[in-house]
Amino acid sequence: MAVAPAESIASLINDLFYDILRRLDGPTLACAACTCTSFCSISKEEILWENVCSSMWPSTNREDVKILISFIGGFRKFYADCFPLIVIKEVGEYQWNGYHEYPDDWTEAEYYGDMNELESISPSDFVSIVDIKFKEKPICSKVLWGIPNANGYNGWFYNCPFRIDLLSCADRDDNNDGVVTLSVSDGLPPITSMEREKKDGKLWRELRDGLLLSWIIVNKKIKRSANLASWSPLDGQRHWPTDKDFVFRFGSVLSAKEVLPSQVVQCIFIMKFRVVHTEQEGVQTTLRSTELSMQLEDMEGAHVNGRKSLLILKKALSCRRSTNYSEVLESCLAYSKMQNKLKEEKIRNESRIDTICILSSIFAVMTFWYYVL
Repeated sequence: MAVAPAESIASLINDLFYDILRRLDGPTLACAACTCTSFCSISKEEILWENVCSSMWPSTNREDVKILISFIGGFRKFYADCFPLIVIKEVGEYQWNGYHEYPDDWTEAEYYGDMNELESISPSDFVSIVDIKFKEKPICSKVLWGIPNANGYNGWFYNCPFRIDLLSCADRDDNNDGVVTLSVSDGLPPITSMEREKKDGKLWRELRDGLLLSWIIVNKKIKRSANLASWSPLDGQRHWPTDKDFVFRFGSVLSAKEVLPSQVVQCIFIMKFRVVHTEQEGVQTTLRSTELSMQLEDMEGAHVNGRKSLLILKKALSCRRSTNYSEVLESCLAYSKMQNKLKEEKIRNESRIDTICILSSIFAVMTFWYYVL
């Protein structure tokens, strides 16, 4: 009986291992790579990670995006950078005394940021790779090269509020882009209470539970990338501005050390859907995305300008990441609590000032009449 050469057996085993590994998702593939030398060696194949990225982010199927990913280090590095989400645990260490309440109190360096560092950052260095899924099925994929309307960034862009409106800037190549079909059977019932709508509304729950957003920022110059979105919605509402509109908010907390006195900001993604058809005569309830935008807000809820936003986005690419989604939610929740605390403190201060002004006016009037009479 002929015996197959050892090299042939080894090659057959490697082919079998490769066939197994190519069927795995990213986390499972990463775990399998730690089990044995053969799996570790095979798991370094770029094609495996390209398949993983393609499955998770359909936008990476584009040839221009593949070239970009290869340029910044390959699909394996891209997945390692973008699968974990950004987590800032220093939110609770926010220094109240170190926060300048009014821009007039800022120094020139604080207001304009680090000019030396800013000179090395250009809006054209950034690429946005965005994917929206509903019930694990892609409904919209967009790639935005650079930052829209930033051609004159030496002037107005630096000082205007930073905002990227993806759907208005990107061309729609597919008429079915951003279309969601729901399975509920009660159509679009009237709203009686926002709290009840969030708790019992079937349309709201199905849309909220099925949506996933990934917004990856890539900096071509420093060859780094990060996913800034929170995957699932942080909150949302219906009835804005009409009963047929649904608004969802995704986001993450980013470090703003040495950029803003507050040390942290929130990256907010707004996604809006409008009902196109309600269930009637066999037509299921259908919604279409009408807005997908990104902006940065500080602790006071003010929009961060373009100058500081570029610095913050660059710093975000080096922030700590975590695959534990609960940590991301805790970070966003801590930020919201701190923001509410700041707002309450400002309201109390304004109330004290109003009271002092009223008492001063009363005292002035009484003094005037005392001398007159």
